[in-house]
Amino acid sequence: MLSDKKASVLLLLSAGLSLGIYICAGCLTYRIGFPLDDAWIHQTYARNLALRGEWAFIPGSLSGGSTAPLWTFLLAPGYYLPGAPYLWTYVLGWLLLAGMAYSGYRYFRLLRPDGSQALAMTAGLMLVFEWHLVWAAASGMETLLFSLVVLFLLIYLSGERRSWMLVGLLIGTSAWIRPDGITLALPAMLALTLAPVGLRQKVGGFCLLVAGLALTTGAYVWFNWQVGGSWFPNTFYAKQTEYAIERSMPLLIRLAEQAALPLIGVGVCLLPGFMFFCGRLILRRSWVYLIAPAWAVGYLCLYALRLPVTYQHGRYVIPMMPVYFLWGFTGLIQLINVRSPRMLSRVLSRAWFIATSLVLVAFWLLGARAYGRDVALIESEMVDTARWLAQNTEAEAVIAAHDIGAIGYFGERKLLDLAGLVSPEVIPFLRDEDQLAEYLDQKGATYLVTFPGWYPRLTLQATPVYQTNGKFSPELGGENMVVYKWR
Repeated sequence: MLSDKKASVLLLLSAGLSLGIYICAGCLTYRIGFPLDDAWIHQTYARNLALRGEWAFIPGSLSGGSTAPLWTFLLAPGYYLPGAPYLWTYVLGWLLLAGMAYSGYRYFRLLRPDGSQALAMTAGLMLVFEWHLVWAAASGMETLLFSLVVLFLLIYLSGERRSWMLVGLLIGTSAWIRPDGITLALPAMLALTLAPVGLRQKVGGFCLLVAGLALTTGAYVWFNWQVGGSWFPNTFYAKQTEYAIERSMPLLIRLAEQAALPLIGVGVCLLPGFMFFCGRLILRRSWVYLIAPAWAVGYLCLYALRLPVTYQHGRYVIPMMPVYFLWGFTGLIQLINVRSPRMLSRVLSRAWFIATSLVLVAFWLLGARAYGRDVALIESEMVDTARWLAQNTEAEAVIAAHDIGAIGYFGERKLLDLAGLVSPEVIPFLRDEDQLAEYLDQKGATYLVTFPGWYPRLTLQATPVYQTNGKFSPELGGENMVVYKWR
């Protein structure tokens, strides 16, 4: 029988293997990199923090364009180590994936105290090889850090002994990773309400919870106000404005699209287990244990209501997926019986278990291919364009662009952010190309960098001077990025 220490070592090594395959897929497809331009935003803030001691995307200009300040702080030490910006970022991803797996291992043992350690290890390994989570670990983004904090907090709330001050501190800390971490306050309140203690202890717990939450959240709001002049990062407002048109779709369609995201892969095989386990605990009135899946479902609904986008493999809702996967696996173990005395039940149970394992592995491999292509697209379009700008434009040039991550990191030019992350003044007219044209004129833009289809009217007013020749974007149905000389 494995000790917890040996189990953690095995999961750590497995996470390294799983993540390493994805990184190799990126290198073999094109070259090393990250699958999102946003990752370069974090790297730019982290580099400026480490080397210049300032919270800025454009050196010398304080701004609130980082959605995840805590993630930026964690990335900064990598610039004192060799291999920046990649090595330390990947090490963090590896540790987070391993931490996620070990948390899953522990959570399964909490949900199924009578379950075997082999099944608990299987639950942990499932998370190690679940393609959404591996992709997130290698993305250079804060996604998996937030997912781990969420899972840890929900596990902690399911336990018998809780420090409500610690719960409040954790919720507030999660907001430093993603603003939607504040949603964890609701499950915490429910857990406190359902706690088997008297009213006096509940009131005391509530005061401690609010105190911890106020301490970390207050610091977060103050920080954002100091760097950006608003309570939340600029991205919090910019993303909702940019994709407001998506909210015009019928709500049921938006809900269905969000609900489908965790089902792409092994999640579809775990759906019967998730429904079975939830139903069983509802019948048993085990309300405390139901807080976790209720939050996961509510999180999906929140994005369906406010930011109903599904691109980049549903990265915005990845934080709810570990909860769903673990509950689905736990329920599936109870639902199937591979040693049933009835032959039909035994055959179906074994077939479902084998199918689940095969789907997990198949999508892990498909996910590696998708990761490689995602990295190749960013490198061959955004990064190559940024390098061209650094070598072929005057140092005083003013670059207007929608995707600013790689340009900010490699281009080192003054930027006008058409997405509003570091130029929040454009948020009210993000989709108005006439007003954007006036804005570019007022700010003295020299170049416009974009995919032609994103700003068809703006590009008609400019002269193309460079276009990438990357093959990956056209293969995926997109365009090549173009640099235009602004009028």
